[in-house]
Amino acid sequence: MELPANLHITQLSTAQVEKIHAASLEILERIGVRLDLPEAVDLLKKAGARAEGERVFVPHQLVEKALATAPKKVTLHDRFGNPVMPLEGNRCFFGPGSDCLNIIDHRTGERRKPVLQDVIEAVTLCDALPNIDFVMSMLLPSDVDQVIADTYQMEAILSYTTKPILYVSYGLRGLVDAVEMSEAVVGGVAALREKPILTCYINVVSGAAHNTESLQKLMYLSGKGLPTLYIPGSNAGVTSPMTQAGAVALDLAGGLVGLTLAQLNHEGAPVIVSAMDPASLDMKTMVSPYGYPERGFIRALSHHYGFPTLSLAGCSDSKLPDQQAAAEASLTMLADVMLGGNLIHDLGYLESGLTYSFAQLAVCDQIVDWIKTFTRGIEVSDETLALDEVSAVGPGGSYLGRKHTRKHFKDTWYPGLFERDIYSNWAAKGSKSLTERASERVQQILDEHQPTPLPEDVKKRLQEIVNRAKVK
Repeated sequence: MELPANLHITQLSTAQVEKIHAASLEILERIGVRLDLPEAVDLLKKAGARAEGERVFVPHQLVEKALATAPKKVTLHDRFGNPVMPLEGNRCFFGPGSDCLNIIDHRTGERRKPVLQDVIEAVTLCDALPNIDFVMSMLLPSDVDQVIADTYQMEAILSYTTKPILYVSYGLRGLVDAVEMSEAVVGGVAALREKPILTCYINVVSGAAHNTESLQKLMYLSGKGLPTLYIPGSNAGVTSPMTQAGAVALDLAGGLVGLTLAQLNHEGAPVIVSAMDPASLDMKTMVSPYGYPERGFIRALSHHYGFPTLSLAGCSDSKLPDQQAAAEASLTMLADVMLGGNLIHDLGYLESGLTYSFAQLAVCDQIVDWIKTFTRGIEVSDETLALDEVSAVGPGGSYLGRKHTRKHFKDTWYPGLFERDIYSNWAAKGSKSLTERASERVQQILDEHQPTPLPEDVKKRLQEIVNRAKVK
């Protein structure tokens, strides 16, 4: 969906944006950041940066050049090569999150450890839900070798959906496997580079300290010319300053380091930047929240630069798919849409990112449909103004039996999960809650939906990659 310009909001003034940007550049140039990969340090040193061991001081000229050379649009494709996700401007796309440690079973309501079959069902559900644009793994399967669980995840994702993929790997090995699998699916190295179906979410714990695995993945993807999500995600008060402005400035500095390294490694490499404001640690519970309202500040910087972004919404700190979960999912998604987020992920998250719920994902799909209707506006024409109709019916007349009404009544939004019936009809259908209706919808999809299968030779190649990972 594309947000109309008149609905776009921003949380910062131009002067505030420029001040935070200047602070980020000062962090890089005067204070420096730690890079735990000699290859990355050497690349910056050759370009003119100063280094003291792993601590690198990046001059603003390098950052400004990277800002000028990185593409302002990144397009992700589906399995068939269709450009279904052009990430630019205020175009918004929605998807789930990744790697939850627990699942609330929609069949029993039980909170338990997920298995590989849950990942397969999660991907199948995403493939069927009409308002879910991209797919992530959602769950960490506990019944496979944990060292290579990410490779099992990627095999399941590629096998059970045709939608674009946001992938999370444990390290470089898993990412190489995922890219090789994707190349097998689309027809080779050049085909994937020309029409990428995946991007890797590289989650760096702080803008100040960049671990080896994150930098390896950044260098690998940018070297191949594939899209990269390089996302410092700090906790304000723990790994970044407690104040929102300071936390944003530090996370932004980390994102700018990733952008600069990608461009030095391969000029023009596509990079998707963060629109995820650092969450402040809840000092009462020591939980890092997901449904927080302090958002939109780092997106204002990303919008200023003109790069596509990843943001976080559709999630909740509730432990169940309940009223709190629906409220936080609705508020965060509507906020991120109006802030102009491009890739809006984590739909279906509960328990501050620790638990996943298929029922909650189905509810989020319904909320997205509502938001799309809210933001699309209305048609204003002779047909829709209907002055002839008003004249024909006259004052006090009824439009219910009119041809014009029969022609246009389906233009109005009709919910699939939200309840509108009269009380007696609702009671006759079992007096079911939203969660119960969503759980039934999930099971119906899993019983009936058949994802487009991969060709047999491609499935065999994916299995070979999994088997290769098992013996390493």
